[in-house]
Order: sequence, then C-alpha cells, then structure tokens
Amino acid sequence: EVQLVESGGGLAQTGGSLRLSCAASGFTFDDYAIGWFRQAPGKGREGVACIRKTGETPYYSESVEGRFTISSDNAKNTVYLQMNNLKPEDTAVYYCAADVYFTSLLAAMIHPDRGDTLDAWGQGTLVTVSS
Repeated sequence: EVQLVESGGGLAQTGGSLRLSCAASGFTFDDYAIGWFRQAPGKGREGVACIRKTGETPYYSESVEGRFTISSDNAKNTVYLQMNNLKPEDTAVYYCAADVYFTSLLAAMIHPDRGDTLDAWGQGTLVTVSS
C-alpha cells in the first residue's frame, strides 16, 4: 500500500523556521517524484515545491522561492521541506503528494485542481505562523 506520512508541523513565529518531513512507504521511492502542497483556511490548494526523482531542478512557487527548500533522502525514503523566514500567510495544512511522473506533479503545482489525479497523498500537517 502506497503511504505518505507528514510530520514536523507546529507553531512558529514570523521569521522563524520549521522543517516538514514526508516519509514514504509501500512503493519504490526512487521511481516517484514528491511534492508539497498547502491549503490555508478558507482557501484552495496551492502547490509549494516539488522535486524530481534525481533530486535535481526542484520547482518552487513564487510565494516560497528563496525561503523554502525541498530535499530528499533516498536512503530514508523521506522528502523534507525546510521553511525559513516564515510569514503569517504561510499558515496552512501542508500535504505531500507523489506521482510517477514529475510532469504530472508539476502540472498539479501550477493547476492545483489537477492534484486529484496524483498517485498518492499524505494526511497533512498543520503549520501555524503567528505575527
């Protein structure tokens, strides 16, 4: 069974940092691209960042580029999202998602309504940034 489990969410102050983890199981990690999405209260889903299987050329949304870093540890089947210089508008439930095709994941980043077709989703972890 394909499973993604997020952790690392919590409360941070403006300007602070958090690191989210997405632990994958039930599939060959190297065969999949992994990405992070978020959904703020009362808002739609937003693509945040995604990474290729090789760990090269990650994608970042404009709202997080320069502040967030996505990385993967293939030995641990885990993808991380390091979030620095957090802002109140980063408050959201963060989800990780996986797909065999990076192009599908990237398309969902740009057009979040396509996210429902991705191969797997985690249950989400809440990040709250206080002002």
